[in-house]
Order: sequence, then structure tokens, then C-alpha cells
Amino acid sequence: MNSGVVLVTGASKGLGRGIARAFGSKGFTVYITGRSQAELTAAAAEVTELGGRGIAHVCDHENDSAVEQLFNEIRSNSGRLDILVNNAAAVHAQDLSKPGAYWQKPLHLVDMINVGLRSNYVAAYHATPLLIETGGSLMVHISFYGAVSYFHGPAYGAAKAGTDKMNFDMACDLAESDVASVALWPGLILSDELKNLPEEHLTEELKARLMHFESPEFTGQIIERLWRDPERLNYSGSAHVCAELAQRYGIADSDGKQPVSYREVWGAPENRFIKPKTFV
Repeated sequence: MNSGVVLVTGASKGLGRGIARAFGSKGFTVYITGRSQAELTAAAAEVTELGGRGIAHVCDHENDSAVEQLFNEIRSNSGRLDILVNNAAAVHAQDLSKPGAYWQKPLHLVDMINVGLRSNYVAAYHATPLLIETGGSLMVHISFYGAVSYFHGPAYGAAKAGTDKMNFDMACDLAESDVASVALWPGLILSDELKNLPEEHLTEELKARLMHFESPEFTGQIIERLWRDPERLNYSGSAHVCAELAQRYGIADSDGKQPVSYREVWGAPENRFIKPKTFV
């Protein structure tokens, strides 16, 4: 199986780490970024153990110069980039889930617009020339249902809605290239942290809920299959629910279950942007 080079930002833990593992199992060279050297080293080792080549790169995605250097190193060391997965985000999970309105929560929740939306733009800015040179490439921006429904408040919603619109506009600019740009909406993720919760923290209700969560590797499988899809350019500019793409591709989660779409509960990424025929 011919495999390529992928960069997964924010892959030291959570969804990004699982996506990196999925690509490792397919034999990819996987660059992973984050701010913790220890976590990145462990994540890269997992990729390598699964048959890929994990490369850890400490990178603060608030630092534009550091991001530029990251892509310079990818170009120098690998000479190509097949897939960019924009996953890095400044998610202050405990504060996000607290009750209260936005002005009653810590102001740092707005950081997600910087690292999560702006950082996606900066990574895409530096990645795109290399993606175009490589050809047959894919850029994925991790989004969520919060783009169209209330979820964790306005900072979170603005970051996700902005991600979907940014993706659409990037696809317009990429229309004459062989690079697809897609926003993906995973479901609720059974991260390593959740899987490793002490038994005493797991109520029966929580156990029942976690059974329906998606593994982080599931999203990685979908991205890899989308990259191989000869019709992938038809998806460019749109946002898609991972569970729905999985059904289309015949992909089940690692435990054999078919994760569900939450479009009836939280909304759906319908085509709500317009490609103008002319510019005024």
C-alpha cells in the first residue's frame, strides 16, 4: 500500500493523537505537533510501533515563526506533504463546560479563536504550496456541530463556524489545483484520558454514554479513506459529519459499532455558502 506524509497538529493527546495512530497503522510518515515534548515523544512512538514513522515536533501554534519553521523542516526532510490535519486548538475543557454565560466564564475561552481558527489559517497558509506541489493532496480542518448550534458558548461557536467558512473560501482559491479542503465534524470522542478514568469515577450513566463515543482513530480512518477517494475534490469546500462519511465508505469503529450522526440533535453542515460567479 502506497502511503504518504501527513501532518497532524495538536496531536500530543486526544483526537489528534488517535488520528496520528490511525495513519501510523497505514504506514504513513506522521508529523505531530504539540507543546509537550514528553507527550509528543510518546505519541510518535505509538505511530512507529503501529508500522508508520512518527516524528515529534514541538510547536506553539500561536507562534507564526515556529509554524513556518515546521513546514520548512517538512519540506527539507520529506520533500512532500500529502495531508494536513488542522486539529490544534486552545480548548480549556473544564471552563468550557461550566454553567454560565460567556461573560461569567474566564476570558481565556476566546483563545480558541486564536489557536483553533487563526492557527488553522496560518498552518494552511504555509502548507498549501507544498500540498499543491505534491498533488493529489488533502487539507482537513477539524470542526464540530457547534458551528451551527449552541455548544459551549460563543467563543467555541465562532471558532467552529469560522473554520467551516474558512474551509469553503480556501476551497474556492484551490479550485484550479489538485488539493481538496474539507471540514470534518467528529462525534463525541472516547479519548485516552476518558478511557483511563478510574473505575470509581464511572457511574452507570457515564458508562452507558461512553459506549456511544467514537474512538479518535475512527476520524483518522475516515480522513485516510477520503484522501484515497478519486472523487475527493467533489467534497472540497464542504463540511461533513464523520459518521455519515463512514457509512458512505463502509467504515466501522474499532469495536465494530457504527457511530451515529447527531444532525437531528445539533444540526447539520448543509451547503450554506455561495460561490459567486463574479466579484463586484
